[in-house]
Amino acid sequence: MSESLNSGEHRTVLLRGGEVHSPADPFATAMVVERGHIAWVGEEGAADAFASGVDEVIDLEGALVAPAFVDAHVHTTATGFALTGLDLSSAASLAEAAELIRAHAAARPEDRILVGHGWDASRWPERRPLTREELDGLTGGRPLYLTRIDVHSAVVTTALLDLVPGVRDLGGFHDGRAPLTGDAHHAVRAAAFAAVSPRQRTEAQRAARAHAASLGIGTLHECGGPRISSEDDFTGLMDLARSEPGPRVVGYWADLDIERARALGALGAAGDLFADGSLGSHTACLHEPYADSAGHTGSAHLDAATVAAHVVACTEAGLQAGFHAIGDAAVTAVVDGVRAASEKLGLARIRAARHRVEHAEMLTPETIAAFAELGLTASVQPAFDALWGGEEGMYAERLGAERARTLNPYAALLRAGVPLAFGSDSPVTPLDPWGTVRAAAFHRTPEHRVSVRAAFTAHTRGGWRAVGRDDAGTLVPGAPADYAIWRTGDLVVQAPDDRVARWSTDPRSGTPGLPDLSPGADLPVCLRTVVHGQTVFVRPNE
Repeated sequence: MSESLNSGEHRTVLLRGGEVHSPADPFATAMVVERGHIAWVGEEGAADAFASGVDEVIDLEGALVAPAFVDAHVHTTATGFALTGLDLSSAASLAEAAELIRAHAAARPEDRILVGHGWDASRWPERRPLTREELDGLTGGRPLYLTRIDVHSAVVTTALLDLVPGVRDLGGFHDGRAPLTGDAHHAVRAAAFAAVSPRQRTEAQRAARAHAASLGIGTLHECGGPRISSEDDFTGLMDLARSEPGPRVVGYWADLDIERARALGALGAAGDLFADGSLGSHTACLHEPYADSAGHTGSAHLDAATVAAHVVACTEAGLQAGFHAIGDAAVTAVVDGVRAASEKLGLARIRAARHRVEHAEMLTPETIAAFAELGLTASVQPAFDALWGGEEGMYAERLGAERARTLNPYAALLRAGVPLAFGSDSPVTPLDPWGTVRAAAFHRTPEHRVSVRAAFTAHTRGGWRAVGRDDAGTLVPGAPADYAIWRTGDLVVQAPDDRVARWSTDPRSGTPGLPDLSPGADLPVCLRTVVHGQTVFVRPNE
């Protein structure tokens, strides 16, 4: 089945001899693609009628064809830097992190600034990050920007601080023994990305898109903004996605200045428009104090009145609004603001705009009901629970076990009718779509689990719906030809009354099967990824 990459968009292709995951025909084993769209799906016996009129026939050899994944929250350039350079997520100690930094600095003498990501001192025996003095020694005095795993704090070298006049007077600046947070962090981050060369940036963006394609991801929702990256970074990525094959990129620019977002070509003034920070950095905004930081309730960056004004402005301008909200107090502020906007413009207009909330981790029955009422999409990251959930995880450490068990309630969101879109927040957690589906289906808190089918839908069709498209994300005639071909084991169907234990391989169910994602089962391997009829990845012969 191997071939070189090809334009493919205007070719007619017949795929046959496999399993096609399509609601149009749960028994489909063949599919025809024409002019970048699905033209037909059906059973093998009917495929012969198309064989003489196609440009190419692909023998699937029993492989699964399924809609390409949509990652609904990505920081593409930062993901590329983690892939091509300094990634500390595997470091098990301060000493290991130091050695990775030293080796990276030695290997990249041409880079005028070093950028890295992924340290998590809460998992190190030393329970502390590297100090500025230590970093200066490891990098030979060069500028270094190194984000914590949640990207809401960073450690840096003195040379980078020297590029930011006045940073030592900003909130969140510390003396070098604690990470930068708040305004100091945002100022340093802006300086760091401004110092990145165009070559470094483009190299990272290409690496991230290529990696996404190799994982069966057809679309990335880029979450940029003035406090996250830079305008050049955002427009450079959008230009790259238009000019080179790979996953499509839908851009969100997190800015209260909606005209700026529009001018940059963003679909919305949304994404990481921060209502608060993160739990790991103690900056998510809570109603009650952190369990491990007495009296501290985090940081509020937007109040309900500001949220309401932004939602009104975006709705009237035909843009999506969206907010980063993790803590329960931040989620409440967003909900109160969107409700106030609905009282001004009418509920129907607000629902039709499909505004978004990113992360939405600390929800209550009341805020879940509000999401459903207001038509808010919950753009969530199941890998957060896999990484930080459980009785002894970071959530429990920060919040206490009782509050931690309420986080990321995906089943309750679905029962309420809240649209879900799954993503990774890469590089916070890696691009890993099947791992994301598994994390939602086997949530560490059993009552929050959803079926594999529901999780798969949230990571495919859900991402399209989140950008206002209801005609994509499934393999049905007329839909965009965004699909991936997978080598996998037997397909199974979960019984609807038991999301975990009961599985069926009986085709009489009439439901398209999906791979067995039980803990311990091998995840599917992507053989090919196609975006709008164009092949963007083919796995080399093994």
